[in-house]
Amino acid sequence: MDIGFKGKVALITGAGSGLGRRYALDIVRRGGHVVINDIRNPYDVLMEVDELGGKGLASEADITSLSQITEMIDQTMERFGRIDILINNAGIGGDKSFGNLSAGDSANITNVHLRGTIRVTRLTWPIMMRQAYGRVVVTTSASGLYGASGQAPYSAAKMGVVGLINSLALEGQTYNIRANAFAPVAYTEATSSLYPPEAKDLMQPEQASAGMMFLCSERAPNGAILCAGGGAFTKAEVMESQGIFLPPDEVSPEAVANNWSKIADMTGARTHSTAGDQLGKFFAMAKR
Repeated sequence: MDIGFKGKVALITGAGSGLGRRYALDIVRRGGHVVINDIRNPYDVLMEVDELGGKGLASEADITSLSQITEMIDQTMERFGRIDILINNAGIGGDKSFGNLSAGDSANITNVHLRGTIRVTRLTWPIMMRQAYGRVVVTTSASGLYGASGQAPYSAAKMGVVGLINSLALEGQTYNIRANAFAPVAYTEATSSLYPPEAKDLMQPEQASAGMMFLCSERAPNGAILCAGGGAFTKAEVMESQGIFLPPDEVSPEAVANNWSKIADMTGARTHSTAGDQLGKFFAMAKR
């Protein structure tokens, strides 16, 4: 079954260039309408949407401003009457070693990547609930999933949005809202200084965009982390080892240290679908 977005409305933050631009144009090519949000210049992409025969709305709303987000969503509802898809793509750079970070540096990064994502999603969520339909995608990265030197606040924010979709995936089930995370690798103007020259040909935005289109579609999974780049697609998960049980009279810091190799053995590791699932595991182990 082909993936299409006929009649669907997608709100995309950070859509004025790079991957966000590609997402917008791909959704339009597949029959959808788009709201192109970017604090710099969303209007060039709006012109491209018009040239494709699509319907779009441009917004310069700053996602760190609650009032500007509210105005953007109000304009979207006035123009289209619904929001079916939310792609949280907006972000800023800021590589700096942790010891040289100022409080302002950290605040700026988390305010966009984490708090900005939460703000836009929170104001869009009730609309999707009323529609009994929605697809929410947050943008994470390998830096958040696995770490990267010089990117501590960015990494924290990118793992924070994974926690957000883990909970939203549960809350949205009743309303046919699915929430997922996307970790793209693509050569764009924003990433050109981070990748070797050959990445320009190997890591094209359209390759990553195919994964995003899947997450925005009716066939999307729920609560997944999809990684994509250069034609490679993988699913990432948070895993937990089987672990060990220490009887009350044997529990001590030394016992934990002495058993660390067993605790850290990932043979038979599994993921948990909810926090309660993990709690249940601990109760079962304690009752043995």
